[in-house]
Amino acid sequence: MTSTNTSADAAATHRVLFGAVAVGWVIADQLSKSWAVSSLDGRTIDVLWTLRFQLAVNYGASFSLGAGFGAWIGLLALVFVGVLVWRGSSVRSRLGAVALGMIVGGAVGNVLDRAFRGDAGFFHGGVVDFIDFQWWPVFNVADIGVVCGAVLLVISTLRDPRENDSTIVDGRSEAETQSDNASSTQIESN
Repeated sequence: MTSTNTSADAAATHRVLFGAVAVGWVIADQLSKSWAVSSLDGRTIDVLWTLRFQLAVNYGASFSLGAGFGAWIGLLALVFVGVLVWRGSSVRSRLGAVALGMIVGGAVGNVLDRAFRGDAGFFHGGVVDFIDFQWWPVFNVADIGVVCGAVLLVISTLRDPRENDSTIVDGRSEAETQSDNASSTQIESN
């Protein structure tokens, strides 16, 4: 009467979600950086309160620490992305898939900058930053993905593991199906 998708089907669905979020985040990041490079060179746009768009290039790590180690930072980020992609193939929840996708998309976006946005050769470029609150270091869409994705990943690991393993039956969660089955069993016994 009802068919239950296997956990392999659910895992495949989470892999697709993970991949879609990662690719979407890279595209959004690169498009926003292209806009920033073409529109903000020598120009600042005041947006709201202390928020402004102002072009900056970061050759170091977070908060411009480690300038001069950009190639090493990029290579380390590639290893990190590889581990996350491997981990993303076995993600067990939609929230976890979205979180890992955001982190991987953000990391790849910044690695692309390091690899291709420099005049000194491959992996000697800087990361394009343009979102400036004036009281926090300048950042970009990729950084938002990494930070927000990390927060979501922590939240997804703190959730009840049974919520992460729920299977889908005819488009409904296992809990909903079990509730309906219990209701129909109660009605039949009356």
